[in-house]
Amino acid sequence: MKFFLITLIIILLVITSCSSNPTPDTKDQIKNTSNLVNNTNQGGLKMKIISNNFKHNQDIPNKFTCQGQDIRPHLKWTDIPKETKSFAISVIDPDAPMGDFIHWLIYNIPVSITELDEGIEIPEKSIEVTNDFGKKEYGGPCPPSGKHRYFFKVYALDSENINDVNKDNFLQKIQGHTIDSIEIIGLYQKNK
Repeated sequence: MKFFLITLIIILLVITSCSSNPTPDTKDQIKNTSNLVNNTNQGGLKMKIISNNFKHNQDIPNKFTCQGQDIRPHLKWTDIPKETKSFAISVIDPDAPMGDFIHWLIYNIPVSITELDEGIEIPEKSIEVTNDFGKKEYGGPCPPSGKHRYFFKVYALDSENINDVNKDNFLQKIQGHTIDSIEIIGLYQKNK
């Protein structure tokens, strides 16, 4: 009988310790692991971007500026999150005398498009937004003085169609749907 009581007490202690709540350290570990999973792309990849026309932090050729043909350079992005439904792109010069100068804004780019050849044509269903040149088409670098940086940023979005986007709310609307983003920076100084 004594053996039976000791065995029963041991079993109850084991059951009680197994069913107790996790310690605060364990809860924090679970929470941190959950955040890691939510903050990474499917497969743990980070988007990548390249251009056949310039390298990151290198000069943009004249062809793609106001001193050339003023057309958009080639862009290609890879390692897209699986949940991506569309893309958006912004081209902004943060070194302009009055602050950020918008050269190009485009959104609702179909998820099947992961490369844009140099030129002016845009993918079907994509929508361009009026830029700081007062036009919707890409406007190339044209700094008044000195060498400026041009941030070509691609956003992977969780929505196929975003509505009512304009120059003033573009970044807010796009960032509200951004899963991941990547940028390449080109440099340009006018030839004299």
